[in-house]
Amino acid sequence: MSGLLDNKLVIAISSRALFDLSDSHEVYQTDGLKAYADYQIDHEDTPLAPGDAFPLVEKLLKINTMLSAAPRVEVILLSRNSADTGLRIFNSIQHYGLDITRAAFCSGESPYRYVASFGCHLFLSTHAEDVRQALDSGFAAATILSSKAQQSKNFQLRIAFDGDAVLFSDEAEKIYQQNGLQAFTDSEIAAANKPLNGGPFKEFLSALQSIQAEFSEGDCPIRTALITARSAPAHERVIRTLRAWNVRIDESIFLGGLDKGQFLKAFEADVFFDDQEGHCESAREHVATGHVPNGIKNAG
Repeated sequence: MSGLLDNKLVIAISSRALFDLSDSHEVYQTDGLKAYADYQIDHEDTPLAPGDAFPLVEKLLKINTMLSAAPRVEVILLSRNSADTGLRIFNSIQHYGLDITRAAFCSGESPYRYVASFGCHLFLSTHAEDVRQALDSGFAAATILSSKAQQSKNFQLRIAFDGDAVLFSDEAEKIYQQNGLQAFTDSEIAAANKPLNGGPFKEFLSALQSIQAEFSEGDCPIRTALITARSAPAHERVIRTLRAWNVRIDESIFLGGLDKGQFLKAFEADVFFDDQEGHCESAREHVATGHVPNGIKNAG
């Protein structure tokens, strides 16, 4: 990262994650690219409805208005649209007053390769293959799943994370999947003082915390939570890992295998990131959810 984007939290988002493009996408699937392009141009002055990640982006950008210093959050549009069909997207951005000024329109090709160029901490898309490519390149990324969940009314931006294969590597999850719960528990007790390796979302969490540090605890606009299927005694290694990283999580919930959905609803998460599709399917009923196709559960 260089120049104006230094010291910023940089989020890249696809047009279909930011806005509801279901109608125009149906035109594309039914009638092809030419009909899609004509449809977008014909409707370029009609604002698109917000998509599943719109509330998250809105809250992220609002953080800049709470700081007296230079803006600390940058949102960048990475789109498979062309600049021509993307004009409707930029018109919609202006309609909603979103401070998004940078974009890459890739005319059908994957835009993930610009995640590194823009120095992004996180890439959100509805295109699973683009997300996988970004993860394989070493960046935090998630597939935003369609959700009917209502937007949180909390003034804070509330982000919840799963632990293994998201914040942490999947080293412990591999033991569980290959050898069962008892082997996992025994291994975690034995390694309680050995920090876990970082997962794809470690640097994103660190970047969030650097912004949190600029606010007093009572008026911080960001709150984070770890919501994990782990329970005692496997909790200790997680706590010691975060301590070793010098990273704070505001809330840590060790569920011991309970369903995560109701806890995410109670936390009022604006988004939840998990590597397991089953957990994501449950979560999306309550909150916006991003599937992180990383680790042993997503191999093959």
